[in-house]
Amino acid sequence: MADPAATHPVVDAPSATGTVSSSQDEQHYGGFTRFELELEFVQALANPYYLNHLASQKLLQDSTFVAYLKYLQYFTQPEYTKYLSYPGPTLKALELLQQERFRQEILSPDIVAHLAEQTLLSSIKVK
Repeated sequence: MADPAATHPVVDAPSATGTVSSSQDEQHYGGFTRFELELEFVQALANPYYLNHLASQKLLQDSTFVAYLKYLQYFTQPEYTKYLSYPGPTLKALELLQQERFRQEILSPDIVAHLAEQTLLSSIKVK
């Protein structure tokens, strides 16, 4: 995947405090900007099996983690959505994760299987 900071000299992303920082001034974590790490993470949320893993580790019950998921809603804005490889499933998962009921139900293998099937079907578009 192309580095958004390389193709766009300044990629602004809101911080956890709500302020916007420029990637030119941003710290790097293991060689990656915070935006790049958040992009990678939010895209992983499109995987129902990963969501099940997060739930099984009780992360989806952690109020700090839930607040982080809310913070990641900035990816629903067009200027950030354009960086998502699979915006449909990624944004749907992000939307569902805002609901406490879903965060509990994703522990169910039946729910995981249904979501995986829906994700697969949505990726196969017959034209």
